[in-house]
Amino acid sequence: KMTSTGPVFYRGERVGLAGRVFRTFKFRSMVIDAEQQGGTSTHESDARITGIGEFLRRFKLDELPQLINVLIGDMSFVGPRPEVKKFVDMYTPEERLILTVRPGITDWSSIKFHNEGEIIAASGIADADEAYAKLIRPEKLRLQLKYVRERTLWMDIKIIFDTLATLFRTRAPLKL
Repeated sequence: KMTSTGPVFYRGERVGLAGRVFRTFKFRSMVIDAEQQGGTSTHESDARITGIGEFLRRFKLDELPQLINVLIGDMSFVGPRPEVKKFVDMYTPEERLILTVRPGITDWSSIKFHNEGEIIAASGIADADEAYAKLIRPEKLRLQLKYVRERTLWMDIKIIFDTLATLFRTRAPLKL
């Protein structure tokens, strides 16, 4: 609201438990109608990202409103990250196993690909969705399937702590 017109929240459609489409809450970090101006994936220097949005994304603060999705039952703290329909439609029968658990705010792939925007930017592939599909999606799906097959309370606790450690380790401290 401080640097661009439009709503504070972004309400993107994602696919969750049992293939049900829901709207996820995030702080809006991009210009209005960003998905119509480009793909669903972004790289770190995407022109659609607002000034405040860059800060929010850097520290993953844009994800905080997903706690609302946890409270209303669309998501959990830990579980496979919810995906856009276009990529869920590409799931193999085996990959559809991911839809048997509630999606989460964080998972193993969130930790491994904490720098997804950097990976996409460094790929040299002009289409961010294509870069995501080739460089990130296969390993992300492997990690999500591993989570679904092996999940335990202890694993969820470990993922939460590893997520926090990754955020603190990989983000520069705030300069006041």
